[in-house]
Amino acid sequence: MQLLLKSIFTCALLVIFVYATAQSLLKVQESEARRAYLNGTSTSSSSSSSSNLSQDGHFLSRRLRQAMHGEEGEEGAPSQMEDDLNQLMKTNVDAPDKEELRRCSVGLVLPVWTPEFNISLGDRLIRGFVYFVLLIYLFVGVSIIADRFMAAIEAITSIERAVVVKGPNNVKQVMHVRIWNETVANLTLMALGSSAPEILLSVIEIYAKDFESGDLGPGTIVGSAAYNLFMIIAVCMIWIPAGEVRRIRHLRVFFVTALFSIFAYVWLWLILSVFTPGVILVWEAIVTLLFFPLTVLWAYIAERRMLVYKYMDKNYRVNKRGTVVAGEHDQVEMDAEKGPKHPMVTSARGTDAEAFDEARREYITVLTELRQKYPDADLEQLEMMAQEQVLARSSKSRAFYRIQATRKMVGSGNLMRKIQERAHSDLTEVKAQLHAGDDDEADDPIRMYFEPGHYTVMENCGEFEVRVVRRGDISTYASVEYETQDGTASAGTDFVGRKGLLSFPPGVDEQRFRIEVIDDDVFEEDECFYIRLFNPSEGVKLAVPMIATVMILDDDHAGIFAFTDSVFEITESVGKFELKVMRYSGARGTVIVPYWTENDTATDAKDYEEARGELIFENNESEKFIDLYILEESSYEKDVSFKVHIGEPRLAPDSTHYHDEMAAKIMEVEKKSVQDLTELDRILLLSKPRNGELTTAYVRIRESQEFKATVDKLVAKANVSAVLGTSSWKEQFKDALTVIPADESEFDNDDDAEEEVPSCFSYVSHFICLFWKVLFAFVPPTDICGGYVTFVVSIFVIGVITAIIGDAASYFGCALNIKDSVTAILFVALGTSIPDTFASMIAAKHDEGADNCIGNVTGSNAVNVFLGIGLAWTIAAVYHSSHGATFNVEPGTIGFAVALFCGEALIAIFLIMFRRWHKGIGAELGGPKVSKYISAAILVFLWVFYVVICILEAYDVIDV
Repeated sequence: MQLLLKSIFTCALLVIFVYATAQSLLKVQESEARRAYLNGTSTSSSSSSSSNLSQDGHFLSRRLRQAMHGEEGEEGAPSQMEDDLNQLMKTNVDAPDKEELRRCSVGLVLPVWTPEFNISLGDRLIRGFVYFVLLIYLFVGVSIIADRFMAAIEAITSIERAVVVKGPNNVKQVMHVRIWNETVANLTLMALGSSAPEILLSVIEIYAKDFESGDLGPGTIVGSAAYNLFMIIAVCMIWIPAGEVRRIRHLRVFFVTALFSIFAYVWLWLILSVFTPGVILVWEAIVTLLFFPLTVLWAYIAERRMLVYKYMDKNYRVNKRGTVVAGEHDQVEMDAEKGPKHPMVTSARGTDAEAFDEARREYITVLTELRQKYPDADLEQLEMMAQEQVLARSSKSRAFYRIQATRKMVGSGNLMRKIQERAHSDLTEVKAQLHAGDDDEADDPIRMYFEPGHYTVMENCGEFEVRVVRRGDISTYASVEYETQDGTASAGTDFVGRKGLLSFPPGVDEQRFRIEVIDDDVFEEDECFYIRLFNPSEGVKLAVPMIATVMILDDDHAGIFAFTDSVFEITESVGKFELKVMRYSGARGTVIVPYWTENDTATDAKDYEEARGELIFENNESEKFIDLYILEESSYEKDVSFKVHIGEPRLAPDSTHYHDEMAAKIMEVEKKSVQDLTELDRILLLSKPRNGELTTAYVRIRESQEFKATVDKLVAKANVSAVLGTSSWKEQFKDALTVIPADESEFDNDDDAEEEVPSCFSYVSHFICLFWKVLFAFVPPTDICGGYVTFVVSIFVIGVITAIIGDAASYFGCALNIKDSVTAILFVALGTSIPDTFASMIAAKHDEGADNCIGNVTGSNAVNVFLGIGLAWTIAAVYHSSHGATFNVEPGTIGFAVALFCGEALIAIFLIMFRRWHKGIGAELGGPKVSKYISAAILVFLWVFYVVICILEAYDVIDV
């Protein structure tokens, strides 16, 4: 489809060239006929001459046709005509081409191709072709430098500021939000970036013509407006994938820009043809220019619901506290007819914080989808993939799509590659910041400590091993002493005391020693003792744990069962959590302990998987784990809990004969009264398996602090402007000299897709545009001064190339006898608008809304008139006023084109709104196949009709 559209545009340019050639042939034929008439047919009757000339030249001037045919039926008409022709012969006998083949005015930059007169038809065709090719190449160049300009604008409008806001729990949080309002940026810098050639052409033409009016600048602006409104929207309507629609999100802003885009041309018609016909006064020009800030201000007021807008079109919803409040901002505006997709939360933090929260929710949603798609991938890999997709899916400006379209056309590839590189670098930088403290340990002195710091052993284990490690520099010799210390367990009775020296030769990072435990047959409570490190060698520092705790579990009875703690706090990303159940005060025999989970604020099947079963403690086994599976929601602020219970333990049926006898004795003792129990009976009851105090544990599920910090930092870095910008001249020259394949899938991630190689078209485009690429690589990178230096240099270069375009377009029309107004409306406007066409197509396919396709078209049309024509005419009007003269502008074709465009623009706006509110369509772009093709056909017809009528009027074929 995209190749078909490219072919259509190429054919359109060829048709234009053929048309221009035909015009030249007709004009030359007319000139030869005039010369023959003046030299050889002066004695013929005036009526015969008139008939012959009128047949040979259909595009003679209106004044000449009136002179030849006469407008009155008087007898004196023929003689008057003869007088006029005689006068014409006297003035043109030496240079007949001067009247019919207009003299080329000297350009501002390009010199005139001489000689201008008495040249053959072949020379004119060659000149026309050369100027035609030059114009196309200049259009490519101005498109490439305009993209550097747009990258600078994106960098400027993406400048962020840090704001401190309070979260739901009154926790202060630092957020980075953009300084520039989106609507203001679109109507000022973005509109200037996409329309800079048209605006500068209008201003430069005024200067080039000594502050007199011209047709090229205003004609380009009017022609570009018609093409943008009709053709671009028509292409975007049918470019939407089948079954999808795109709706305008900022509907109030669209109404404002649409109103001003039509009013702009009504205003032009008024000052050209009504107020002071043919004269532009200073106040008219200044008011035209002042309408530009008024448009921006009104659109901003509408977008922010200020002044009267806060009383209009109210939508209501229920906030987090259950209070009904007025709905605000884009989501409610876009989905007012359909109902909101997601619940919105009222907050006093303002739209900037809400936008940050929305971006964070988007990141979490993407991460959840990736976890489901790649369950075996690690978190860091998923975070990088999520950042990549968030950058690709994030709302993009007009600048992004404009640059994307141009780079695809000139063989500079797709921005998706830069997005992938940026996502990887973002994650690497964030992880480095979070773990910055971990790398500082290498600079610490040599450290020694126990690993682990706690040991649990059975009374009958005999010996167990203790491990001491050394961290830091292990290239030197080091030593440390150790000794045991009594706790509730005593040396000589419960364990064998020990003291010694541990030596660490160079290259050795750990040492071990053994401690002996004394076993007896007397039931007793669990006991513990300690081992401490002391007296390290020089340069060695003792670290925690420098004291190890050893717990001796009695193995003479069945034991007591309990959790190690009452509350366990885990992160939702843990996956499987092993909850420990301890057995102490005995470990003899096989014991069965039942367990089960219970909902609290967490819900099974949503936050965790329900668990129910039995733990079997084998003989001398002191700990078991309950496997709990936590379900990940990727919730940013999660704090829920559930309970885990253990039931009454019991001896296993297949226990040893010893335990069968002990169980029988216990049953006998339990039948006795408390007063009759002897000390031996009490010890026997203690040997029965039973629960301890902690039989219920709360498992609290919270978000990972590292994950939370990672999300915040990645969302703050999710700025697409960094993808568009450059950081060094080296990077710019590398990009200029490299051919990168254009990924036709745009942002669609196909993991199975093979690595693409540049196509033949990419190589051809690259080498054709290599001169422009290398030349513009000298423009300063956008990282210098926040893009402002790039902005200034780029707009200067655009001005120079636009001046050359103006000269070439004027010479092109002069060589082939095409009027400047026709060249501007049909050719220059088309050449400057083709990059915007492909940018809008990409935006239509990948944006959620239609603002970058429709809203920016109407906004740019209004800005072009108010800023482009307003600024140029203000300069000229002030100049002439200061010299005591008036600034004269002949309405001519421009006035007619303006009036015609206003009428057709109303039809187009009505069609767009009809599609939005029609139940069977419900959107401005896309929708049912038949309806979108019919709508597109109507818009295409409006453009073709507009162009044809303007051309016919320009050549006086029709009289208006």
